[in-house]
Amino acid sequence: MEKSIRRYDLDWLRVIVFALLIFYHVGMFFVPWGWHIKNNTIYEWLRWPMLFLNQWRLPILFVISGMGTYYALSKRNLKQFTWERYLRLGIPLFVGMLLIVPPQIYIERLVNGQFNGTYMEYYQTMAFRNGAYPEGDISWHHLWFLPYLLLFSWVLAPIFIRLKRRPTRFIAWIKKTLQKPYGFYVFIIPLFLLEAFMEPFFDITHALIDDWFNICSSITFFFYGFLFIAAGEVFWESLHKIKKKALIIGIIAFSLLVGRWLFIEADDWPQHLSEAFLKIVNLWSWILVLFGYAAKYLNKPSKQLAYSNRAVYPFYILHQTITIVIAYYLINLDWSFFAKASILVIGTFGISWIIYDWIILRIPLLHPLFGLKKAR
Repeated sequence: MEKSIRRYDLDWLRVIVFALLIFYHVGMFFVPWGWHIKNNTIYEWLRWPMLFLNQWRLPILFVISGMGTYYALSKRNLKQFTWERYLRLGIPLFVGMLLIVPPQIYIERLVNGQFNGTYMEYYQTMAFRNGAYPEGDISWHHLWFLPYLLLFSWVLAPIFIRLKRRPTRFIAWIKKTLQKPYGFYVFIIPLFLLEAFMEPFFDITHALIDDWFNICSSITFFFYGFLFIAAGEVFWESLHKIKKKALIIGIIAFSLLVGRWLFIEADDWPQHLSEAFLKIVNLWSWILVLFGYAAKYLNKPSKQLAYSNRAVYPFYILHQTITIVIAYYLINLDWSFFAKASILVIGTFGISWIIYDWIILRIPLLHPLFGLKKAR
């Protein structure tokens, strides 16, 4: 097996994007569109930073995961990789659905008047007994990323191994395309086709079995992540050249999107195509910007990175439950947005850290339940 080269910029990006996820889920408590529970006051202005984050936050995670898969396959065969993915993704998913997610559903049922009793009464009488959420109470909620990533890893692993061990003309074409001035933008074509011709017909459900647009789009980003690392130094050199241009394109694309959402109400087919094109150009540009500037400034080790990179997975598993529990006690308080948001952010990070650092890290039996590898 070849020796893998650690990219600290990818580790930093992973930490940063998952940290932004906590801010995003706090924001979901205050914005106009639906979430599990909502604040007594909704803030219209908040939709714009939330929409900006929402464009690229999940796609970049799938790209990073595809990149990580390339490195993981450097030291594992297919059987080892398949089992490792189950241990890292399947077990935390099961534990999360059994222990972490039910308090979220319980609070949602309380707020909506669908249950009245203690959490233990709910867990004994309703959890896992009424079918799939939202009609029932079985759900993976924010952990939906794990089964999707597990599915993508298992499905694409044989293809990845073949591409990695026997580079084909396809990889050569990837390298050649990336070396063109705007070669990165060739890769938006499949994404645009999915956004234009599939997204209108398949709502994003995170339920896996009927989430066809989300599956096709996400697995494409995952596949791209592997291909870019397979391209070697060509990818990083091309990224260095495109990052400033991508920043300008991203600013223009998002500005046009905001104008489109504010001033153009038409829902005819040409308008849909134009919006789909702007969405894909926008999210792809910001992904390139983040990778480009991270490669320039963040590709260096540190103790903070080593700690954060290990903590990020347990934080991801824990955070939304903590956010919703805190938010439940803030719903009807006549406090400002800043006061409530500050409590939610500080409380979510703080309690997640206490559970991680004081409990999970100190009990080795808990490590595999939260996807932790052995410390280096």
